[in-house]
Amino acid sequence: MLIRLLSAALAAGFLAAVLVTGLELALTSPLIIAAERYETQATPGSAAAVAPMPDRLPIVLAHAGHDHDSKAAPEWQPGAGLPRMLFTGLATLVGGIGYALLLGAVMLATGREPSPERGLAFAVAGFLAVALAPALGLPPELPGSEAAPLVARQVWWLMTAAATAMGIYLIAIRRVPITILGGLVLIVAPHLAGAPEVAATPSELPAGLAAQFAARSLAIAFVFWAVIGLAFGRAWQTFGPKTAAGARG
Repeated sequence: MLIRLLSAALAAGFLAAVLVTGLELALTSPLIIAAERYETQATPGSAAAVAPMPDRLPIVLAHAGHDHDSKAAPEWQPGAGLPRMLFTGLATLVGGIGYALLLGAVMLATGREPSPERGLAFAVAGFLAVALAPALGLPPELPGSEAAPLVARQVWWLMTAAATAMGIYLIAIRRVPITILGGLVLIVAPHLAGAPEVAATPSELPAGLAAQFAARSLAIAFVFWAVIGLAFGRAWQTFGPKTAAGARG
């Protein structure tokens, strides 16, 4: 069972990483590069600084990207060009395998036999919990965007993702009136509490560029989760024990 789970997760994570890395390079990386130009122009003496690294996993890590603290010591970043592309692909691969493992474990823990259809359904739930719900309060950010302190954003993101995932479980799996009510409360609670806020300050970054990045990141995140769900379900069936009819054939 464990070997089958790992094999399916590796296959699904690899397929999702290949597809999503290509989408990131084509759709979001140009926006990140453009935003870095604005950030460099707005920061005196920053021309020699190392360009910030783009968020590797769309949406999932978008809220943990840039700390926007000019006093902080510069962190290591991969070089522009091929090193950045390879690092982005590697990070996406690791994330894809991790999420595929989590998706498969949740399906098995809830007594659901993985299949492409069921994998897609659970993947949509994962997208809602990990990507869409947190993005309602903390949309994906480009370099140069004003943001609340990093720790506060990470705490709110984790709280929102966990509460939304539990809420979906209570609504979709338990399916009794009291759990449905509890699930709705859990889903709404983080947004009633409110995401960390930052004082509005003038920014050189065009609002349209930031909105375009957020929309594309959410779209890529949906593709990421959908491919993981479909591929995991298919791989689970492929790596499963052969039926007697299949063995005779």
